[in-house]
Amino acid sequence: MIRFALLAAIAGSVVAETPSVESIMSKVAINQAKSQEMRAEFVYNQKQLLRMVRSSGKLAREEWREYTVLPAFRGVKKQLTKFEGKYWQHNTSVAYDKPGFQYKGLDIDGQLIDGLSNDMTNDEQSRDGIEHDLFPLTYHQQLKYNFHLVRTEQYHARAVYRVAFEPKRLPHLADADENDEAIWKGEALIDAAEFQPVSVNSTMALKIPAAVRILLGTDVKGLGFSLSYEKFADGIWFPVSYGGEFYVRGLFFYKRTMTVSLVNSDFRRVDVTSHVAYAKEAQ
Repeated sequence: MIRFALLAAIAGSVVAETPSVESIMSKVAINQAKSQEMRAEFVYNQKQLLRMVRSSGKLAREEWREYTVLPAFRGVKKQLTKFEGKYWQHNTSVAYDKPGFQYKGLDIDGQLIDGLSNDMTNDEQSRDGIEHDLFPLTYHQQLKYNFHLVRTEQYHARAVYRVAFEPKRLPHLADADENDEAIWKGEALIDAAEFQPVSVNSTMALKIPAAVRILLGTDVKGLGFSLSYEKFADGIWFPVSYGGEFYVRGLFFYKRTMTVSLVNSDFRRVDVTSHVAYAKEAQ
């Protein structure tokens, strides 16, 4: 009986120590603001792989980009250090050597793949270039979402909170972009000791009405993204991998599955007199 009471008391203590989801996300918002400011002190390398696949499963276009990412007054400044591109025509691959290349007057693939890189990895409002409203972690983005604490669990030998999120109000397609409404739902793992995001997975909560798909011939499926963070120094967590895949059907016969993947590495703190490299901490 005494043993049972002791176990019950311990269990009750653990439950009592679990903060509310509001408290968790409030701390995450504060830490995101601090971490983003400290990220401005770092230079790092970024590798991007972008692909477009036809409905037949054959590659239509592929680009491999490498950048040096530099701190800037707002956002980031990126210097392209390597580029390899290919497009496929009549089952033959043709190489090209610069972003934005179009091999014909109306090259939809060429326009979209360059836009995919710019829109998803060059956000001027973000310290890491990743689209700021894809993942509702900052204070202003959190205002648009409802959060639910799913459970506490272990991830890579660390305690984390699994938190689900969804829009407070599901937007209509017509006003989603104009009003910057929340359109994402998903889950985030939050480090229980430091209240920093470890990973975030989001999918599109907004559904394109059937009438729009039929009349305009436009459809988007499987639109979602994943983002992983790692700790590099006290209070500094960087997004180290980012990716997503989705299907687009445009007017008439245009159909593509688009993927983007990004890896950040070789983080170096910049100083007036020196560059200090930080090795990744063991999790």
